[in-house]
Amino acid sequence: MTSAPVRLGLRANAAQFSLLVGLNALVGAMVGLERSVLPLVGERDFHLASNAAILAFVVAFGAAKAVTNLIAGVLADRAGRKRLLVLGWALAVPVPLLIAFAPAWWMVVVANLFLGVNQGLAWSMTVVMKIDLAGPARRGLALGLNESAGYLGVAATAFASGAVASVVAPRTVVWVGALAVAVVGTFVAIVFVRDTAGHVAHEQQSVVGHDRPRNPVLVACSQAGLVNNLNDALAWGLAPLYLAAHGASAGEIGLVAAVYPAVWGVGQLATGWLSDLTGRTPLIVLGMLVQAGALGLLVAGGGAFSPAVMAAALLGLGTALVYPTLIAAVSDAVDPRDRARSVGIYRFWRDVGFVAGALAAGFGADALGSGPTIAAVAGLTAASGLAVVAMYRSSRWPLSPTSPWTMPSGLVR
Repeated sequence: MTSAPVRLGLRANAAQFSLLVGLNALVGAMVGLERSVLPLVGERDFHLASNAAILAFVVAFGAAKAVTNLIAGVLADRAGRKRLLVLGWALAVPVPLLIAFAPAWWMVVVANLFLGVNQGLAWSMTVVMKIDLAGPARRGLALGLNESAGYLGVAATAFASGAVASVVAPRTVVWVGALAVAVVGTFVAIVFVRDTAGHVAHEQQSVVGHDRPRNPVLVACSQAGLVNNLNDALAWGLAPLYLAAHGASAGEIGLVAAVYPAVWGVGQLATGWLSDLTGRTPLIVLGMLVQAGALGLLVAGGGAFSPAVMAAALLGLGTALVYPTLIAAVSDAVDPRDRARSVGIYRFWRDVGFVAGALAAGFGADALGSGPTIAAVAGLTAASGLAVVAMYRSSRWPLSPTSPWTMPSGLVR
């Protein structure tokens, strides 16, 4: 009995692609459970007065995820995508147990080291496996679907945890929800997911003698990704405390925390596809500028609920323009056999932004106040978007609109 021939494309691999989309929604749900309530747990259950101390859990998460992304990119071809995916889900299981029985905040920080490894392996592998299945023609759309599912998962559990935390202890909400998601995700990864090594080999056969200048694309995308996640760390760790200090309830904070990834998630359904048509650069630059404006609006609104909701929606829109487009740009610029490693390098630098953002937000808020810190990050985000334009022009990447294999710029089509 011979196996079915390997084919690239979303339609040809619809069943497995759809399964990975659903699985990535669960990956996002693991993080969303923490986004609206865990900073409040640190403040109320563990009586932490320092913003920097509370945001230590984001530092731990970001550092673990960044390093894991790098390792996963190197090991993906050697160990296999599925094995790393299953390992990532298995390492999610200790997270709810550590949070549930934590006698002190340091154990919650340790739990987020495990969560970072889970995200670095599980999300990285679903990203790479979807790129493997989709082939070059609809890469932006594939990544848009992947990131959309992940961040809709974040939004759903961020909203739900904020709402339920109004009547149930926030720590209970986090660990019970995380345990359920971890068990389901591990089961699905083991039983139903198939490896995509054959798709990589099939695509590589069509790539002959292409000179792709990976480094300029990787540098431009990595700095933009780092700054993007820097302001995401601020939205995750500092924004709930900023809103709470201005009188917002747990339910209101949960709604604001959910609007941001919800717009981010839904928006990527369109922006990933749009980047296949219009090119990567315009969406990246516009997205960074919109994010900067959103953070400025949050500060200008003084922590009031209505401006905060509007700022969250704009921040989600800006991130939707940037997030799938950056990964697609990196994937455009390399051969299939180098994809996992290059995406891993990009995701390493992008997720270093969590560490930088948590440190900047925590120490900046303690020293200067939350408002000035958020405003400074807004300025940095705008500068990052303009830097993409400068890097593109200075590197003189060649352009060709004819096919994905003659787009060595990776950023412009």
